[in-house]
Amino acid sequence: MKMPSPKLNLPPMMKSPHERGLAVQLVAVLLLMILLISPAVAAASPPQNSVTDDTASTSADVGRPTGPSISANPAAVEIYTGSGEAQRFLLKQFGADNDHGVRFGGVWLADCNWLMTGGEKPGALSCNSALVLDNHIDLKKLTGWWTGGSFGAEFLQLNANPTNGQAGSVQGYNSTPGADPLTRSELYQLWIRQQFLHARLIIRVGKMTPSYDFGNVLRPVPTQDAASFIPAVSGLLYTPTFTNPTLYGASPGFYNSAGGVVANVVPVKWWYVNYGAFDGNLARGVQTGETGPIFNGYYFQIAETGFAWRLGQDRLPGEAGVGIWRQTGVLLGPPGVSEQGTDGVYAFGSQRIWYRNPGHDHAGVSTFLQVGHNESKTLPVNQFVGGGFTGFGLVPSRANDSAGIGLAWSQLNPNIFKRNSELMVQSYYQAQIAKGVYLQPTLTYIPTPGASPGYNSAWAATLRLTVLF
Repeated sequence: MKMPSPKLNLPPMMKSPHERGLAVQLVAVLLLMILLISPAVAAASPPQNSVTDDTASTSADVGRPTGPSISANPAAVEIYTGSGEAQRFLLKQFGADNDHGVRFGGVWLADCNWLMTGGEKPGALSCNSALVLDNHIDLKKLTGWWTGGSFGAEFLQLNANPTNGQAGSVQGYNSTPGADPLTRSELYQLWIRQQFLHARLIIRVGKMTPSYDFGNVLRPVPTQDAASFIPAVSGLLYTPTFTNPTLYGASPGFYNSAGGVVANVVPVKWWYVNYGAFDGNLARGVQTGETGPIFNGYYFQIAETGFAWRLGQDRLPGEAGVGIWRQTGVLLGPPGVSEQGTDGVYAFGSQRIWYRNPGHDHAGVSTFLQVGHNESKTLPVNQFVGGGFTGFGLVPSRANDSAGIGLAWSQLNPNIFKRNSELMVQSYYQAQIAKGVYLQPTLTYIPTPGASPGYNSAWAATLRLTVLF
């Protein structure tokens, strides 16, 4: 029997000036860097390491590129966003002192995505851009008397397209686009943070995202020796690495931050307990990132405890956490479906499983695992299992590169979707092409796009540029 010739789905011409502008912007930047960066950059110098010692609940290090692998998720960030290189450069030009307690920086994430086949719109091409500008103030350095306090503010400029919708992906294979409006300018974060009892109790109040303190599988395992420190457990692009899908529609996150309070209790460096309470109006469709706090009975509460350890002769670092959450208020699903609040549980863990040169550098392999469960009638995902592996500095003369693979599986709410579940597999290579600049080609396979049982298996290619400044 003669087999039919395969049909190649080529990307159509982008229709809107917005899409064309984003594509031209990204391509221009990439070409400029290819022309200007010398071949010597490929032989990256060994990383200079920095370890945060004031709390065991440190976050994934988009903020400080201190070694191989940074997070490619815009929500999985340190309290300090960006590297601070722009500030250091400007102050150096004027001969000013950099030790004044006021810091600014940021991160620009830009990508283009080609849905090669399958999904809702086979062949679609889309581009996304997210710019975060950060200001952080050490109140002790600034005032001379306010000990243990800090202040943070962030501005977000988002220009995105319905990339995940084109693929029919419920989980989200690209972490940048989410709910409409996909083009927005907003005060993303505004908070004040205070340490008590020698940093054993930390309170943060303001507009923020729970993804820093809760369910953050990407955060580095806290260690005292720099050679064991892992700046980010994975550089995967997909959304489940920073928000467990069983919390979709309830937990604030990128780019819908919300007003609230977080308490971190850190009695010892290897164990922590976190509690947070936030404006929960995201669960009724309010875009909380664009509004102030609303007090009307819709609240999102979450608690988590976790601990870290070292294993074996090579003292391989690991970390695990478990959390519970509760969303209050009347939640509406499809016509005729509603519930009075909902809740769920989740857990995660990460473990370094191999060092190539124990005690000397980061090179080696780590793994991570995530699970989640709820019995909600109105949220999109009821159960989730995910995990993956990451290799750090395994390519000769590429000490700051990383590569990884991840799998995410979600059981979908039958009240909302006709397809029972969605499976997603993603692989990437993250290359440092200059200080604070990373280029990441990524390939995603979604055999069961969850938005409709009529969608064929989707293959998508993504090129992500991350610039820390």
